[in-house]
Amino acid sequence: MTIKPIRSKRDYNEALKTVEGLMGAKVGTADGDTLDVLVTLIQAYEEKHHPTLPPDPVESIKFVMEQRGLTIHDLTPVFGRPNRAYEVLSRKRPLSLAMIRKLHNDFGISADVLIAA
Repeated sequence: MTIKPIRSKRDYNEALKTVEGLMGAKVGTADGDTLDVLVTLIQAYEEKHHPTLPPDPVESIKFVMEQRGLTIHDLTPVFGRPNRAYEVLSRKRPLSLAMIRKLHNDFGISADVLIAA
């Protein structure tokens, strides 16, 4: 098999089809090496043509609240008062550095995500 750069949607689809057929290949074999190279090329193409946007800070907070069954009152230690939490979640107040630290430390939300605010 000839491996070539992925320059078009057609090349991308062909590479995906080839990878699908190689999914059971063992590491260290010719097919396994081909699979590794194609996956790397596909990842590079996807990063260039379909970049992943970073998560939104407010949506990340809401997601954690939903997943853990938290209410605004559960966030009071982070925001100080319930009305501040409402303001942050409605995007009327930005996150402060202290809020970011507490959200990261208390709820495990990535500081990088929260700083993007």
